[in-house]
Amino acid sequence: MTRPTARVLALLEILQSGGTRTVAELAARLDVDERTVRRYVGHLIDLDVPVRSVRGRYGGYRLAPGYRMPPLMLTDEEALAVLLGLVAGRRAGLVTTTVAAAESAAAKVRRVLPEALGRRLDALLSTADFTAAARPVATPETGVLLLLAEAARDRRPVALGYTSWNGRPSERVLHPYGIVAHSGRWYVTGADSAAGEVRTFRLDRIRTATALPGTFEVPTGFDPAAQVLSGLARVPYRHDVSVRVRGTAEQIRARLPAGVATVRELDDDGGDWVRLRLRAERLEWVPSVLAWLDLPFVIESPQALRDEVRALSRRLAQYADADGDGDGEGDGETGVEGGDSGGRI
Repeated sequence: MTRPTARVLALLEILQSGGTRTVAELAARLDVDERTVRRYVGHLIDLDVPVRSVRGRYGGYRLAPGYRMPPLMLTDEEALAVLLGLVAGRRAGLVTTTVAAAESAAAKVRRVLPEALGRRLDALLSTADFTAAARPVATPETGVLLLLAEAARDRRPVALGYTSWNGRPSERVLHPYGIVAHSGRWYVTGADSAAGEVRTFRLDRIRTATALPGTFEVPTGFDPAAQVLSGLARVPYRHDVSVRVRGTAEQIRARLPAGVATVRELDDDGGDWVRLRLRAERLEWVPSVLAWLDLPFVIESPQALRDEVRALSRRLAQYADADGDGDGEGDGETGVEGGDSGGRI
């Protein structure tokens, strides 16, 4: 939290936990100086929060006995986290409550939010699609996410400052058709002035976003989620991996996250083999995927993958033969990375 409002709410949260807190302790926890702490206390008092000053060697600040906070006081980021958790969890099938219970909880949170923030979150929830996550999260700036959500809902152009995968900055005007969360990343898709066609952009690479006057129309039947997934499928990668695996398509799909690879049965092998295809910027993580399948396989391409598989095999054998007393030759690194096969959009 970097904004003063967020730190004021954080101060209130600390005082809510009870007891008397010294100015030095509060300054350390909020990462500000002691003068700023006193200013934040003044803000709380202006909001009719009964903060009491305790003098003396062990003095500081505390809340008046019996004080209870209003039902909900959230920053933009906290409100976004709560509502997205409810909605995304329900849409992904992770929430075990009924749909009515999830909707009711979201509505209660929504009712106690400031009107302006509530409208922005409504815009996000009405324009966002969610697909399965399979990689570390890349978090966009909250203000950018909410601004684009409003623009997508209201069909307003947005001026973007964007940095591509290779670090090249650019300026463009986007007509945002929709926002999609996929595999731990947020994307916006729409008509791009610079390219003259529909493009997809990662929100965590957007440096600036400014709403512009005017309106636009979304093509009839446009599916933002389908557009993002098809766009990712067209992203160029350094390696096109093809492996024949002895097993069924169901066996392989059960072991691999959705979107990592395509699996096709081979009719000319009597139904015993399938072809596994995936694309990767680096090959180091692919051998671990093949090992996880635990099925016989034949590498078709690239040939460099054979060396990576052999290297992993040697490392695993070395670790398996270690005596376990902490004096083994291995340095504890497997060399197998986490499999960021993501695109460069």
